[in-house]
Amino acid sequence: MAVIKTEKLTYTYSEGTPFEKTAVKDVSLEIEQGELVGIIGHTGSGKSTLIQHLNGLIKPTSGSVMVDGVNIWDKGVNLREIRFKVGLVFQYPEYQIFEETVFKDISFGPKNMGLSESEIKDRVLETAALVGLGGELLNKSPFELSGGQKRRVAVAGVMAMRPKVLILDEPTAGLDPMGREMILAQIKEYRERTGATVLLVSHSMEDMARFAEKILVMNKGEVFCFDTPPEVFKQAEEISGIGLDVPSITRIFSLLKAKGIDIRTDVYTVDFALKTIEEYVRDKKGGSVNA
Repeated sequence: MAVIKTEKLTYTYSEGTPFEKTAVKDVSLEIEQGELVGIIGHTGSGKSTLIQHLNGLIKPTSGSVMVDGVNIWDKGVNLREIRFKVGLVFQYPEYQIFEETVFKDISFGPKNMGLSESEIKDRVLETAALVGLGGELLNKSPFELSGGQKRRVAVAGVMAMRPKVLILDEPTAGLDPMGREMILAQIKEYRERTGATVLLVSHSMEDMARFAEKILVMNKGEVFCFDTPPEVFKQAEEISGIGLDVPSITRIFSLLKAKGIDIRTDVYTVDFALKTIEEYVRDKKGGSVNA
């Protein structure tokens, strides 16, 4: 059974007014437990509106949202418990830091879950270590930290609740390349350690090509495609047509194909490119061409 499922999910802002705008339209998805899903789309494509439905921050205009088979808007469903199960990290989460110390900030969520002091401490220490925050920082004010460290404190605060589904909205926005790689690696490690489902919103196809197992491409509030990276990047020309960049390596292989070289075009990482070239050369030497 899917951990997250939406059926014909539609949301319209300012319904019935001159400013009415449908941000998400007829979105039907199934996301399985443990998957790492990248969500891509240009500004205004409906990415952020969609993810805010998944833990009940926004109520659909029509359609449904299911978490573990339960419609979260059915009568009697405890939305507070849903939000513990489906954790959401907003874009620039460091602006939501407010506690006196790093320890207190990370422990805020677990405290609200009613956990014991010993369990809270264990979770804070474990999660801080996971995101690369040394013990010497835990008693410091988070406002004394660098921007990248603040970001990690904010992400750790949601991770410490051990949500079954972790959703992050542009977690690498504004970070330098090293900071971006660090955050992505820590998210991946968290998922590997806990088995959590992770949904990662990003503008970077390069990042999603390397980290995601499935990619959801949104366009004008609708699902453009939702599949594995090879299947998504087979549609590189169509994706470019809706204003999104595909990985540079994918563009190169599309250009090779356009030049008459009979080679596959669903290449999306450097390692994949090397393997594809080796296969192509080997097949050419053997007198055949692998399309």
